[in-house]
Order: sequence, then C-alpha cells, then structure tokens
Amino acid sequence: MAKKGYVGVGGVARKLKKGYVGVGGVARRLKKAYIGVGGVARPCWSGGELSYYGTAATLTNSIAYHAGTSVGNYALFGGGYYAPSAATYSTVNAYSNALTRSTPTALSTARRYLAAASVGNYALFGGGRPDSSAVDAYSTSLTRSVPTALSQARGQLNAASVGNYALFGGGLYSNSGYSNDVDAYNASLTRSLPSALGEARYNLAAASVGNYALFAGGAAYDDGSYSSSYLDAYNASLTKTSKSLGMITSRGSSASVGSYALFAYAPGAKVQSVNTSLTTADIADLSRGRRNPAGGSVGDYALFAGGYESGYLGAVDVYDASLTKTVTTDLSKARESAESARAGDFLLFGGGMISTGNSAATNVVDAYTI
Repeated sequence: MAKKGYVGVGGVARKLKKGYVGVGGVARRLKKAYIGVGGVARPCWSGGELSYYGTAATLTNSIAYHAGTSVGNYALFGGGYYAPSAATYSTVNAYSNALTRSTPTALSTARRYLAAASVGNYALFGGGRPDSSAVDAYSTSLTRSVPTALSQARGQLNAASVGNYALFGGGLYSNSGYSNDVDAYNASLTRSLPSALGEARYNLAAASVGNYALFAGGAAYDDGSYSSSYLDAYNASLTKTSKSLGMITSRGSSASVGSYALFAYAPGAKVQSVNTSLTTADIADLSRGRRNPAGGSVGDYALFAGGYESGYLGAVDVYDASLTKTVTTDLSKARESAESARAGDFLLFGGGMISTGNSAATNVVDAYTI
C-alpha cells in the first residue's frame, strides 16, 4: 500500500511532502493519514514520520540464522534454520513494496549463518553453515545467478556495501577456524580480494556510512576475551583503514541513518556512532540491554528491534538522523536474531528465535513504514 500522496500540477503528478489542516484558524501539520481496510485503519500517507504498519504475510518457514537484504523494489530473506527439526533451508522470500510475498528460485545450497548485501542491480547472499563458499545473486526481477564463490568457505560472517562493491568479511570455518578474509563483488559480480580484516573474527557487525563499508567487533581468535573492539573501514576504492571502535562487542547489531553508522553493544545497552569521517561517539543507550537485536533503516530512521535479556524482547528503539532516540511500537512477537530488509517505504523484520528450550523460531514479519 502506498504511503505517498500526489497532486496534479500542470498535468504532472507532484509528490506531497507536507500536509496541513486548519484547527481553530491555525494551520496544523498533518503527520499521518489513514484509510480503512477491512475494518482496520491502515496508514496511507505520512510526512516522513515513522509508524508501525502491522504484520505482513508470514515467511514460508519459521527460521532463525537467515539473512536479509534489498534489491530494487524488493526485500529478500534467504536461508535459515529451524532447530527443533534440524532443518536448514534454501528458501528465499521476497516482499514487494506493496508487501506482496513471492518465492523466487531458492539458494543454490541450503545454509544458515549466511550474510547478505546489495550492489548495483543485485542482492547477494554469501557463505553460511555448513561451511559454504556459495554466493547467490538476485536481480531486480528476482532472477538468480551464481557468481564466483567466496575465497574461503565460512559462516557467521557479515556483509556491507560501499560505492560499486558489496563486501563479505570475517567468519568461522570448521568450527574452530576464524577468518579475516574479505571478498568484494562489483556491480558486474566480479570478485576481488581487498586487504584482510585487521583481526580474524566472526559474529561481527557490518554497516555502511558515507564512503565506507564498516566491519565492527566480533568474536576474536587472537583476543583472550574472545571479543573484539576492531573497526575496519573500506572506502569505495577498497582501501582499508583500521581503528578501535572503543567498545568490545560480539552478537551486537548495526544500522545506518543520515551521516552515521550505529553499532549496538551486546549484551549491554551501549550504542556507538561512526560518522563519515570515521569519528566515533557514544550516543543514547538502548532502552534495554540485550544480545542479538536486529538493526535496520528506513527513511531518516535507524531501528534496533527485539533481542534477548533474561527473556525475549519485542522492544524497538529508534534513532533519527540527529541521533535523537525514541521508542516505537514493539514487535508483534518478542524474539532475537530476526533479520531486516527494506521494500520501498517499508522496513521489515522477519523470523527470529522465540524459545531457549528447544531453539524454536518464528515466521512472523513485522512492517514499519514512513
């Protein structure tokens, strides 16, 4: 459902950016407008304000340890795992900017703990467990191709994009090997191998800001605490800069907004920003300390959703482009290790863990919109 309004000007449809209504002789700005659909009020227009839309069609399987990314008008969720039946999936769920779900060609191999990023007209899913070097690429028409594999089969890696490249960094292989490998794919899906991460690690966070793709934290092989404070930044020429993030973190999360990449500490509540000059700063804490929240962005907002702290959480913290923090409507299902992907004006949080007893997962998809 569209979240934009248009008015005809000289025979041309012009997008409405702001709306006003007279109240007591004073023009008051409209923040949101709603329309009734099946007896339910659904947002049909907003002036860029964030709101909770509701749930979208469920994923085809209840999963965790999957990956999410976007291409064209689609949000994609691929792979995943359902522990009670020990099932690892190759399924890909695609959501259009109208939240219509489809299932394009599956991944070339079933896997969990994979990573995803987008470059040019492609969404890429790379790596995963059992140890895999496979990379699957989906075009804006959801046609799948299989580019050159990763240089090292590994899972629990992460991915981010910068300029003409999608980068896959770090990871774990053979249950005890920690990787510092970085594989870069350009918009033609040609692979290159930039400088390695400054420290071999897995379960790291990744985000993009300005002219950089960032890899932060993780579980580190060379660090006695097995957590890392490394921040590796790759520019659009794939030149690497390394520095300390200023906090040791693993199983955290990341999101980008405006001129900032945000990294949420785990298992605490601390959040740190990295700007386009790679300057770091502490910002307002999350409302609750947690591990494995899902991070994502839409419009001028970065969201951290769910997680685990003595129980599964549905809390959603929001940071705007000025790094002001608010909270919004909780996820409909409390969970950790959900994944996010954007489709048009929607940010979707799909899947995730819901039970420590048998490691059960959910197929719920929550949608937030501007």
